[in-house]
Amino acid sequence: MSERRFTEDHEWIDLDGEIGTVGITDFAQEQLGEVVFVEVPDVGKQVAKGDETAVVESVKAASELYAPVGGEVIEANDALADTPDMVNSDPEGAAWFYKIKISDKAEFDALMDADAYKAHTEA
Repeated sequence: MSERRFTEDHEWIDLDGEIGTVGITDFAQEQLGEVVFVEVPDVGKQVAKGDETAVVESVKAASELYAPVGGEVIEANDALADTPDMVNSDPEGAAWFYKIKISDKAEFDALMDADAYKAHTEA
């Protein structure tokens, strides 16, 4: 069973063992509007918490995704290049951006849980 946490920048990460799956929240995709382009990170890329990892562009704006935790990118969702609108239809499921082998679980544990994230978006 995986555990989900959220960042203040509206990314989510599901942790299963030491592998995290990262995407943007439903709240984020609603703010962006119609997504027209997605750039995912290269497999093998080492990232630190807070590093820019991906780009999502909509008809309204371009936004960066930031690594919620540090580690190594082990898989990228290349399907998003061909079907970026998946981000609008299933942002917290099939439209994940990348998977990362995390280097420090404490970084994950420090992220917001669902209740804290809900409070953050309502503030």
